[in-house]
Amino acid sequence: MADKADASPSDLIDGRIAELNDWRGETLARIRKLIHEADPEVVEEWKWRGVPVWSHAGIICTGETYKAVVKMTFAKGASLDDPAKLFNSSLEGNTRRAIDIREGEKIDEKALKALIKAAVALNMEKPAKTRRA
Repeated sequence: MADKADASPSDLIDGRIAELNDWRGETLARIRKLIHEADPEVVEEWKWRGVPVWSHAGIICTGETYKAVVKMTFAKGASLDDPAKLFNSSLEGNTRRAIDIREGEKIDEKALKALIKAAVALNMEKPAKTRRA
């Protein structure tokens, strides 16, 4: 890979997946694939010193990795319907909601794709405000 300063967000995410080299990397790669399948126009970003971010008219979700979980945090999760009850973390806030995926847990791919599509639709309906410098 090129120098980190020159690397694209997609290259940096590839690097994170490779460096994890365990179930967390596999899970992050699986989530990433599902996000791209649900929204082929998704934009990959790398923010906050090393957090993979997927956006479309605003942030859809982030993919953070910790020792025991891979956490998908949906920026506007509190505003999304979650009929499959995927959200299992950060439930107390007014804005974000998260899904903690632990080693060996199966991902409900159909429900996750529906949640991603709903997040994109919400972003398109209410695009993120651009900050003024």
